[in-house]
Amino acid sequence: MEYSPALLSSHVVPSSHAKNKLFVFCVMLSLWIYMIYCCVGYCSTIPNLAYGSARTREGDAAVDGQDLSLGASRDLLNNENDLDSRGDEWDEVRGEARALDDDEDDDAWSSFLNETESKKLPQAIIIGVKKGGTRALLEFLRLHPDIRAAGAEPHFFDRNYDKGLPWYRELMPKSSESQLTMEKTPSYFVTRDVPSRIYSMSKDTRLIVVVRNPVTRAISDYTQTRSKKPDIASFESLTLKNISVGVIDTTWSAVQIGLYAKHLERWLQFFPLEQLLFVSGERLITDPAGEMARVQAFLGLRRVITEKYFHFNPAKGFPCLQRPDGNSKPHCLGKTKGRTHPNINPEVVQRLRDFYKPFNRKFYKMTGQDFGWD
Repeated sequence: MEYSPALLSSHVVPSSHAKNKLFVFCVMLSLWIYMIYCCVGYCSTIPNLAYGSARTREGDAAVDGQDLSLGASRDLLNNENDLDSRGDEWDEVRGEARALDDDEDDDAWSSFLNETESKKLPQAIIIGVKKGGTRALLEFLRLHPDIRAAGAEPHFFDRNYDKGLPWYRELMPKSSESQLTMEKTPSYFVTRDVPSRIYSMSKDTRLIVVVRNPVTRAISDYTQTRSKKPDIASFESLTLKNISVGVIDTTWSAVQIGLYAKHLERWLQFFPLEQLLFVSGERLITDPAGEMARVQAFLGLRRVITEKYFHFNPAKGFPCLQRPDGNSKPHCLGKTKGRTHPNINPEVVQRLRDFYKPFNRKFYKMTGQDFGWD
């Protein structure tokens, strides 16, 4: 056969063109797979806002009726308007997810390349306390690449236990084998049946309790309630059974929650003390890096969250998060955090301090920590 350059060219050029098309196709396919993966990973962290609506009243009745040997809990608004609270929380979760979205995308892509992710039951839970600093702690922990945490509070062990562990697992974000799955529901610490239920799920679950001066905590609790119901009775009239006599009304949940020693006794019937970590809500504000060092050590994590991640906001009164590279402005928690407290009668505040003093001392002794509230 006679040699023909034209014939040879007619075979080579289409081959090169086909390779280029194949390369572009592979690149586009990879980008689509990555985008779909990121969307699935993000959706897995979105809480189901409707899951508690059908059982809110039933769950609230169970919490209000728990026996603390101090009479039935009088919760006023805190459980009654929980759907409103959950709405506030969801707004914060959305804002926080947007602020940290770039970091989570990087983690998701890294996990996609290296390991298969799946939804797991939590190995660690922030169990309390309400208005102690649990949201701040959770958001600090979410900065750690080895932590995956649920967004909104599941309330599984106190309100939705009858839905079963598979339902609970579906609320968790996807995580790799090397990552720790967490959730936080502050009401767990004060709910009677929760310790035994968590123990039944896993006796190795690590438990974190953020505690705060019970007097300040009660005022903060009241402040949150008043923001939703401005016509609520005064803090003084709710705290005292009879203002002239000055006896503390222990049926009010804002007072009951601060009896940390009494609640802890129930947990120690199922879990050893070394399986619980007590985080100071005050030090989480004044020394967030120091408290986070303790938390990371307790969870068996490398120390990633250090001083470089925090920026104190004088207007808010607590630390905000910042990226170590310093190329973005600090990210603070939502508007529902850091509310201004109302002025409370100093005499009533002192009566509360005196009331809590023996309970605080017992709590110090039980935990081996002096939180300096007295």
